[in-house]
Amino acid sequence: MKQNVIDDYNVLSNQQKAAVLMLSLDEERSATLFSMMDDEEIKELSVIMASLGKINSNVVEQLLIEFNDRLSNTGSLIGTYESTERLLAKAMDKDRVSVIMEEIRGPAGRTMWDKLGNVNEHVLANYLKNEYPQTIAVILSKIRAEHAAKVIALFPENFAMEIVMRMLRMDSVQKEVLDSLEKTLRKEFMSNLSKSTRRDSHELIADIFNSLDRNTETRFMEALEERNRESADRVKSLMFTFEDLIRIDAQGIQILLRNIDKDKLAIALKGASDTIKELFFNNMSSRAGKIIKEDMDSMGPVRVRDVEEAQQYVVTAAKDLANAGEIVVSEGKDSDELIY
Repeated sequence: MKQNVIDDYNVLSNQQKAAVLMLSLDEERSATLFSMMDDEEIKELSVIMASLGKINSNVVEQLLIEFNDRLSNTGSLIGTYESTERLLAKAMDKDRVSVIMEEIRGPAGRTMWDKLGNVNEHVLANYLKNEYPQTIAVILSKIRAEHAAKVIALFPENFAMEIVMRMLRMDSVQKEVLDSLEKTLRKEFMSNLSKSTRRDSHELIADIFNSLDRNTETRFMEALEERNRESADRVKSLMFTFEDLIRIDAQGIQILLRNIDKDKLAIALKGASDTIKELFFNNMSSRAGKIIKEDMDSMGPVRVRDVEEAQQYVVTAAKDLANAGEIVVSEGKDSDELIY
């Protein structure tokens, strides 16, 4: 996904204009303005600031003229979570900043219990395993039943049954208890979660490059090599392409086949090497292989863009399965080291 660039002043909404203005001011003045707002106003403005992307300098200048302010050497601005958090820190205490940034950063959800429902069950279970069964019982009673089921299934049976019994005997929980528990979750769990889930920048670029069409990917990679050969090499090592599926063993390919659309696979294989075609056909039944081959023959010429999209679909499915621990992607032909 490419970074959003705003180069037309006329497309800005009033809220975006306010966000650009806040970013263009020095931190002390922005802090003063923030201190005059309530939490809802700060959240609304912070969301817009964090998602602006790049604003060209001519747009900033037009905005400042409208506000009758002069800023002679304004350059481009980039609205990010980090710059927004830094400005908020100038205006309010650390705990309040953490709450606001947690709200706009995610996980998604309006309430704390909504957010917990969007936290991976393994992450949530690992956090809760050291809590008292009664505390866990209260938390699981507040999130979606299907998500609570996934979490409780990860606990040892005796511990899980203790939680179940507490839930069965639990009466209505006092509001003060819930408020205290929610505050603790915000401060201790969510703030640590956002820190621990920040991705390595090279991994992020590798994923972005993986999603580009081949011509654009090649152009960008060549440009990156010219600017920083070391970073380019690291991004290359992290990228995973359709041809890299050869690094998945037979069992993994069979699992992948059960989780992907066969019509899309047929399109993806139209542009694949003979090695990759053989990899898939060798791991499906003769009848299934025959059907795929007939589909490939009957579809005739296929646009390169459609083939690339289908291949990216298969690659994404493979990554998801690897991240879930269902398949193994080896570092090389003779290694079982996990890379995802």
